[in-house]
Amino acid sequence: MKDLRRYLAFKYVQYLVLPSTNIIVTLLGLFASLYVTLILKSPSVSRKPTAVFISNIAQADIFIGCSIFAAMIQDVIKSEILSSSFQSTLRQNFQIANVHVSSLLLICVSLEAFLITFLPGETRHIRTVRCARVASKIIWITVIVECFLYQLEYFKDLRISSIGIDRHILLLLNFCYGATKLLKSLIYPIGLFLRIFNVYLFYKIYFRVLP
Repeated sequence: MKDLRRYLAFKYVQYLVLPSTNIIVTLLGLFASLYVTLILKSPSVSRKPTAVFISNIAQADIFIGCSIFAAMIQDVIKSEILSSSFQSTLRQNFQIANVHVSSLLLICVSLEAFLITFLPGETRHIRTVRCARVASKIIWITVIVECFLYQLEYFKDLRISSIGIDRHILLLLNFCYGATKLLKSLIYPIGLFLRIFNVYLFYKIYFRVLP
């Protein structure tokens, strides 16, 4: 459907072209995701792998709603457990989750289009709804774990070792801090590689369909 193609084009611009999105683009993307979610519930929409990826891209905007809700209640909830710094970090992680889930799913859409164009018969067995669902779940789990590690960094500044926490828990937290530091050093080159890879896929597809 044309509306789904327009939605994908908008999301490509939002996450893979623009260096950063402002509040207007973010809200437009949120409303577009709500609209697409309604479209995908229609029985006229075929259940294909692309539809699975688009559905998950729309669902990723739930994180935007969570970020907005967290900002609204920041002045209402004030305690030592949910401090302003904690809530600020949480909102940032919601935004990171939205960007990373959406970007990875868009890469999946591009890769599927590439396989359909160049290897339609050889890849038919992996271009299934089941594989699309599995890939989407892996992406969701990976990004949620990533943001969980980022959120744990908040406790690093609290010096919780001074309050008598079990040694094994401290070792686990220190391992998580080290993993987070390594992850942050890899995020930028991985993101750059995926953007270049996506451009390459579009380049190959575009010149293949030219007469």
